[in-house]
Amino acid sequence: MRYEHDPKKLAENVTKHQVWFELADGFEWDTAQIEADSRRNYSETRFIATGLIALRVHVLIFCFRETKIRLISLRKANPREVKRYAKNH
Repeated sequence: MRYEHDPKKLAENVTKHQVWFELADGFEWDTAQIEADSRRNYSETRFIATGLIALRVHVLIFCFRETKIRLISLRKANPREVKRYAKNH
């Protein structure tokens, strides 16, 4: 996958979640659960992907930009999200 991100968003993500976007290279898209992000009315269509990175469940917020995936947020999943992911696999 080809990724892009806003450097400011990366800095915010590292401060808030202690997770670097480079980890997305190991995101297992084949087993991820992906749904539209309808929590707010964004200016673009965003998606929430829940999947594994190195055997740990993570949540990745992203959108499509031409031929790339734009990373918006990446964090370790909370216990509720881990349980929901496990239930569906």
